[in-house]
Amino acid sequence: MRPAPDDDTRTGTVARTIRDRIEARSLTPGARLPSIRAMAQASGVAPSTVVEAYERLAGEGMIRSRPGSGFYVAAPLAPLALDRLDPTTEREVDPLWMLRQSLGDQRHELMPGCGWLPDDWLAGDALRKAMRTAARADDATTLAGYASPLGPLPLRALLARRLAEQGVDTSPDQILLTDSGTHALDLVCRFMLQPGDTVLVDDPCYFNFLALLRAHRAKVVGVPMTPAGPDIAAFAAAAATHRPRLYITNSGIHNPTGATLAGPTAHRLLKIAEAHDIVIVEDDIFADFEHAISPRFAVYDGLDRVIRIGSFSKSLSAAVRCGHIAARPDWIEALCDLRIATSMAGSPLAAGLLHAVLTDGSYRRHVEGVRARLARTTVRVTKRLRAVGILPWIDPAAGLFVWARLPDGRDAVQLARDALTQGIVLAPGPVFSTGGNWRDHMRFNVARSDDDRLSDFLRESLC
Repeated sequence: MRPAPDDDTRTGTVARTIRDRIEARSLTPGARLPSIRAMAQASGVAPSTVVEAYERLAGEGMIRSRPGSGFYVAAPLAPLALDRLDPTTEREVDPLWMLRQSLGDQRHELMPGCGWLPDDWLAGDALRKAMRTAARADDATTLAGYASPLGPLPLRALLARRLAEQGVDTSPDQILLTDSGTHALDLVCRFMLQPGDTVLVDDPCYFNFLALLRAHRAKVVGVPMTPAGPDIAAFAAAAATHRPRLYITNSGIHNPTGATLAGPTAHRLLKIAEAHDIVIVEDDIFADFEHAISPRFAVYDGLDRVIRIGSFSKSLSAAVRCGHIAARPDWIEALCDLRIATSMAGSPLAAGLLHAVLTDGSYRRHVEGVRARLARTTVRVTKRLRAVGILPWIDPAAGLFVWARLPDGRDAVQLARDALTQGIVLAPGPVFSTGGNWRDHMRFNVARSDDDRLSDFLRESLC
């Protein structure tokens, strides 16, 4: 039976509250509803109003009465719709909506709010060369078969050597290839989390962390971010209060702030994590944009309670879907089983292309050029932003992003709405926050912000 249209009466409000809880899966089939008296007290209505609302829901087939026992959820679970889990969220600050805007057919639009380099900044020529080589190869598996469960050994061995250069002591058997960095994080969450588990993230953090954790039905708690890493006092308090299972972060070049982790902060946080049995997931996909290697949790911890995730989608090509996880051997074995169960195996073609580009010298030359280009562009973009009163939170040492405050407390969400009418996709601060904070901040991708159209829009809107 189709649910009756919601109305604005007290009865409609109570019915809508229960219906939303069922659709959001906080009430599941067989769960007992609050008693009529308890629901009336909680809702501030008369018991007769609750009776009428429960009868309406029973008529819809959502709940059923058990005489002498109460009312219970009867409806089967609806398919999980992530956008229904928090229906009060403004679309401009919803992570999924932001990703749809960035991933859609927006080729002729200006996207300073998206999180990756423009196509003409990436290594197209190197990949075309690698593809020609792959097409001539005699090994049919590269073009027609599955990869081994962990992924091709040559690429895993190469990644282990690259990690060793960063100070992370590991072996090829401690590396699992995945379809992307997001796929790697999804596997880790499947492995580590049960619905209702608490996960700590930075506030602000990469907004797809929030979307993915929503899909895993985790409770997400934000820890204020500082230019040196998470606020240690706040992290310790959150660890003691919420007993989190995971802490997920970018520590190399932080998204969205551009900050880098300080060594003392890393040491102190690792001690807190050990005391509270917290696993740290370190998403390090921006590592190759650094001019000098900054501190990493994985370096200090030795992959004991740290899981390190990497990918080349931001630095090489988003079309070559190949990420990786580095972790303890026993965890890699379990993660490998999950990988097989959920997606069989990876692409030997993607792994082969990545290995070819990493070993022929073209990737090294490419990232050196990108680092230099980003450095020059960051100077120009921060100058443009300051000219209209937008002040960077810090001057980032490297990377794609400038995290900046709008003048006079201006509302970043409203500015993002106005920008969309001009074909400009911006990334307002609250989309990166568990609590809707940073309302007067924006993340600017410098590779997509050195544009007179953006400067003109910001000047007209803010000045």
